Amino acid sequence: MTCVGKENSYLIYRGSNFLKQRLILATLSGKPIEVRDIRILDEENPGLCEYETSLLKLLDKITNGTRVKVDRSGCSFTYQPGLLYGGTIQHDCCVERGIGYYLDVLVALGPFCKIPLNVTLTGVTNSPESPSVDHIKASAFSALKRFLLVDEGLSLTVHKRGMMPGGGGEIHFTCPVRKTLKAIQCTKQTMVKRIRGTAYCCKVSPAMANRAVESAKGCMLNFLPDVYINTDQHKGKRSGNSPGYGVNIVAETTDGSRFSAEATSKTLLVGENPSIPEDVGKEAALKLLDEIYRGGCVDSAFQWLVALFMALGQKDVSKCLIGPLSQYTIYFLQHLREFFGITFKLENAAVANGEEDEQDDDEMTGSNKVMMTCVGIGYSNYSKKVI
Repeated sequence: MTCVGKENSYLIYRGSNFLKQRLILATLSGKPIEVRDIRILDEENPGLCEYETSLLKLLDKITNGTRVKVDRSGCSFTYQPGLLYGGTIQHDCCVERGIGYYLDVLVALGPFCKIPLNVTLTGVTNSPESPSVDHIKASAFSALKRFLLVDEGLSLTVHKRGMMPGGGGEIHFTCPVRKTLKAIQCTKQTMVKRIRGTAYCCKVSPAMANRAVESAKGCMLNFLPDVYINTDQHKGKRSGNSPGYGVNIVAETTDGSRFSAEATSKTLLVGENPSIPEDVGKEAALKLLDEIYRGGCVDSAFQWLVALFMALGQKDVSKCLIGPLSQYTIYFLQHLREFFGITFKLENAAVANGEEDEQDDDEMTGSNKVMMTCVGIGYSNYSKKVI
């Protein structure tokens, strides 16, 4: 649901949809929000879920002066953001969501902290509900590097793998801080030059990962000869608390853009027939082909991140070619307008490039792609110390 009004300088929302978007933008803009009627129709589990409460705790750790007030029922709360501070943080993520649910918040806020982030997160590293840590490292980092003048200090290391439902994974994330972000011009989609990936397994036979690799490679080799997928086999304490396996594959283009896709085995909680490794590998390959077909300079999972950094960049024109807008991105653009008063110009990529009269019958001319344009607000990180 969208913003329903303002009261005492608070932006008021109803429902739990897109809560993460609202918390990110409230923290960056400094505008307090109030969220009401959270799952009031759910008689069994009304109010905030445990993973949402964990996210609020994480935001409190990386900021200074944040105030959160939750009512007794848990069905409404107010969030008054403090200053982004950063620093060294340890956080245990709720296993109801993957670490990626929390990590993409840190990627969005990290460049604007006072002190560079040095974060250790524990929980589920790979889950179908949230972007995996491998997906974020491939796609989100690729997008962030376009806006950072120097990407030194940006890293993500997986110390332990953790599958659902037990978790037990651990990752270490560092992010540099910047005074401002540069404007970008990414107006052309280039060709895919290579496919890379990782097949991981925890507390299962290594043959599962190898079989998934062969299946994924069998699909991708029909389109490109340069395909390499390595295996990441964890044992003992480094394998987490639950069995499982999966494949993450990445397509890299000639200009450095990356598209990523992942498939994981079914968890013990699903109660269905066990996953077949060949099906998991094929699923990941088909998802990646779909991302490549959608095209643009970023994959669909992180269109919103590019939009955020374009809006907060220098007071200059930024352009980025993306695939068809995801529903998540559409709502994020609406929230950007509510928090920062900024709007984007969205036009058909073929029209923007003057190709509307050429090859109208060819689906690959860009007719399904969007050229996203805006003028940055010149958001400045005043907390960063100038040396």
